[in-house]
Amino acid sequence: MVAAASVVVAAGTVSGVISASGPDVPEARPVSSASPRLVPLPAVPSASPTPSATVSPSPSVRPKRPSAPAPRSSSQAKKTTASARLYRHPASRVLDWVRAHPDDPRRPVIESRIADQPAAVWFADWSPDTVTARVRAVTSGGVAEGRVPVVVPYAIPGRDCGGHSEGGAPDLDAYDEWIDRFAAGLGGGEVVVILEPDSVAQADCLSAGERAERFASLARAGRVFKEANPRARVYYDAGHSGWHAPAKQADLLRRAGAASSASSDGVFSNVSNFHGTADEIAYDRAVLDALGGTGLGAVIDTSRNGNGAPADGEWCDPAGRTLGRAPTLSTGEARIDAYLWVKLPGESDGCKGAPGTFSPSYAYDLAR
Repeated sequence: MVAAASVVVAAGTVSGVISASGPDVPEARPVSSASPRLVPLPAVPSASPTPSATVSPSPSVRPKRPSAPAPRSSSQAKKTTASARLYRHPASRVLDWVRAHPDDPRRPVIESRIADQPAAVWFADWSPDTVTARVRAVTSGGVAEGRVPVVVPYAIPGRDCGGHSEGGAPDLDAYDEWIDRFAAGLGGGEVVVILEPDSVAQADCLSAGERAERFASLARAGRVFKEANPRARVYYDAGHSGWHAPAKQADLLRRAGAASSASSDGVFSNVSNFHGTADEIAYDRAVLDALGGTGLGAVIDTSRNGNGAPADGEWCDPAGRTLGRAPTLSTGEARIDAYLWVKLPGESDGCKGAPGTFSPSYAYDLAR
């Protein structure tokens, strides 16, 4: 994605997801919490990133240059959730590294603060023949444990405006078919769907006609998901607090179907970004106020936002960042439905290693 936008860098076929069988499997991305910190281990030289044969890396998002701060809105009744327990998929690049490096002195911190946390599972490749089984592997795993998985469809045509995460389906007809097959794997249990990061906030690169067609497909996707599984909670891309003004973002979201209960449960923000939780809460509430709709909420990616966004706007593996609040479906904040780890901490934005590869040194710096 462009440096001015909140960008996801996808390397490989699937990000944050582990597949049901074979190499095309979704991989989970976790983020640590506001829980008490462990005593940090001494700094050690980092090993080179360890590639995974079975899991593809998760995308990374670049922050947009700060815009005017979002106005704070009055709080409303808190939206309840049926479960506070999130599902941790048993495959990810960080788990691969933990299993392969039992004697690394950084392992206890990386394992306890990152690998042990539940994270989103990304599906970043257009793979109609396998996507149903791969999604089903994740959702059925959540049902078996009585936990709620988080899945990320990420295959919209023209993804990332031709940037680092370019790719996706060849056209919207193919994408709509992929969405149908994705929906067939959602099952009947609770599941959170983070629908296409950057697809709404970063639509300015499209012509007016292309934008309208994309938004029609996104609205359709939400309807298809909720028809396939009425317990699915579908959230649409609101960018983040340093990007569009709330009114502009709400207008885009409305055109993409995010105000309709037939397709949407609300919005998500800060995916793969660093903006502080308080800023995102205020921004998301302002977006929801402008969006309208009934009973809509927001979810926030808190995976790497413990120290907020860098003052200089750096987006690529910036130094001095830390893990944010632990993933949960019980935030205690009105209209904030969840704090999620959508971006996997330790997966590079492209500076600590190739985009999406796991960097133990970066993960350790974030976690300690």
